[in-house]
Amino acid sequence: MDKPSAVDRGKVFFIGAGPGDPELLTIRGKRIIDAADCIIYAGSLVNRDLFTDSSCPLYDSAGMHLDEIVGIMKETAGKGGIVARVHTGDPSLFGAIREQMVRLAGCGIDYEIVPGVSSAFAAAAALGVELTLPEVTQSVIITRRGGRTPVPEKEHLSLLARHQTTMMIFLSVGMIADVVRELIEGGLPEDTPVAVVMKASWPDEKKVIGTLADIERKVSREKIAKTAMICVGRVFDKTLPVAESRLYDKGFSHQMRKGTQ
Repeated sequence: MDKPSAVDRGKVFFIGAGPGDPELLTIRGKRIIDAADCIIYAGSLVNRDLFTDSSCPLYDSAGMHLDEIVGIMKETAGKGGIVARVHTGDPSLFGAIREQMVRLAGCGIDYEIVPGVSSAFAAAAALGVELTLPEVTQSVIITRRGGRTPVPEKEHLSLLARHQTTMMIFLSVGMIADVVRELIEGGLPEDTPVAVVMKASWPDEKKVIGTLADIERKVSREKIAKTAMICVGRVFDKTLPVAESRLYDKGFSHQMRKGTQ
């Protein structure tokens, strides 16, 4: 693969590394990582196999604070180097990238975001489901439960649950009992399907299937306490009768096809 052109030098790239499987990294992300003069990655989540072809310095940001991270970026990019700032999944979700971009902008350092595959979608793929089923739900709520870092009052799970849409809950499996309690408080029935996917797309991926009534017990039995997605909603019930979409209905006309009716 060709390296980024000269105009890309002296720049920081925020790269979504995908959920774990190195093959789910985008071609552009791989190209930049291979050409980087410095890689800063979220070591607790990002698969180190992504860097097997890299010979530049690697910095694990798990033990670093913001000033240290930005300092390395400034030093490398300021000398005309390429910085690959590698985040898990897609950096726009719980990536803490805005504070980094604000610092870089203040220093006059250019940056770019390279999107990636979110673990929410990797979890859906692992479960073999469609998150937006016709006449069931057409909305997906991506959220997390408040913990040491709070969430806004209007985004408590009990309030979000009232919409009864598909929910993909990040960073909360260690509080599964509280998650279940708040979802039920919000009006979800105890037989609502729930799936927990740990390390979606990794070799040691694990899936636990249940309902709000039993998912806490099942997750505890499997000793899942982190790095897992909580997936809630009727779309996760594969026995649910679902209306077929109009998109491929032979009687439905749209811009690209005239229907039979």
